[in-house]
Amino acid sequence: MSESGVAPRVADVRLSAFERIPWRRLILIVLAVVMGTVVVVGTYKTLTLDDAFSLEGWKNLVVQGIAQGAILAMIALGYSLVYGILRMINFAHGEVFMAGAFISFFFIDAYARSGFLNQSPILALSIVLVVAIVSSLSIAVLLERLAYRPLRNAPRLVPLITAIGASLFIQNAFRGFFGAQPRGYPQPDVLQGTISILGVDVRRVYVLVFIVAVVSMLVLRAFVARSRTGRSMRAVAEDREIASLMGINVDRTVRTTFALGGALAGIAAVLYGLAFQQVVFTMGFRPGIAAFTAAVLGGIGSISGAALGGFTLGILQAVGPQLFLSGFGIPSPNSVRDAFVFLVLVIVLIYRPGGLLGVSDPEKV
Repeated sequence: MSESGVAPRVADVRLSAFERIPWRRLILIVLAVVMGTVVVVGTYKTLTLDDAFSLEGWKNLVVQGIAQGAILAMIALGYSLVYGILRMINFAHGEVFMAGAFISFFFIDAYARSGFLNQSPILALSIVLVVAIVSSLSIAVLLERLAYRPLRNAPRLVPLITAIGASLFIQNAFRGFFGAQPRGYPQPDVLQGTISILGVDVRRVYVLVFIVAVVSMLVLRAFVARSRTGRSMRAVAEDREIASLMGINVDRTVRTTFALGGALAGIAAVLYGLAFQQVVFTMGFRPGIAAFTAAVLGGIGSISGAALGGFTLGILQAVGPQLFLSGFGIPSPNSVRDAFVFLVLVIVLIYRPGGLLGVSDPEKV
């Protein structure tokens, strides 16, 4: 065989060997090593600083992160429930949360001005909680009926754009009705101060946030697992057409799913107001994006994943910037919290798209 006939074959063999190199995997490994090095070096430098946080300071950050994570988990459950049923991301869910906080504000503010909030805090907060739940639930159900149901069989991009439009509409509607200025969310005297838990001083309101959030998530999980409506939700999540043929009312099941997500958002709205004592018409955006990230982090479509992702992201958001970045001399690590959330989202989507629990099929709730 001539030399000219052999050369192309050798080149082809070399090219084929070059193409067989797992470049994507190598790049991901290199990125993981770089990020791991930055985290380890940054943590070491932070902990060895002369003015480093005390152990008490780190404990306080973790407690704050758990409280934030509880709220994020409850909002994330709304994303997961809707995605599990309709395979869509309801980006207006952050505004459903905002609406519950804003409408309940007028009740708790009136109770604070009249003194009823401190005279009967349990009754006052119960009424405020019911108002927030009804408000968020009603808006969520209206969104499903008016904005999403007519587009149920449309391409996925159409409901997504509709959700973004609905989010902007609700946000600007509340701005027009109630103004753009932030409003202070009153807190009853009984929730002020701290209590000692395992030697750590914890704000009383954080204890309330954690207890209410955990109880709500356990009730939701039991409802989905054991009730007839919950079984219908799981059947519709598995296959809408088959569920319909089996006699399940798909429209009612979807409506119930939105109602549950709205109710959880309403509870989270009151807890957020009590913990951070401020409401504003834009307050749904950042917690909404963070909750969506938490849902993806834990496993979108999974109730347990949303809860785990919420608490994990809350702690990372509270502790991560301070722990990883202070050692590099960044003057205000907390100012990059939002960027940190998006970084976590990107990392999860690159390395583990199924989330921490490895849920590859979002319908498995």
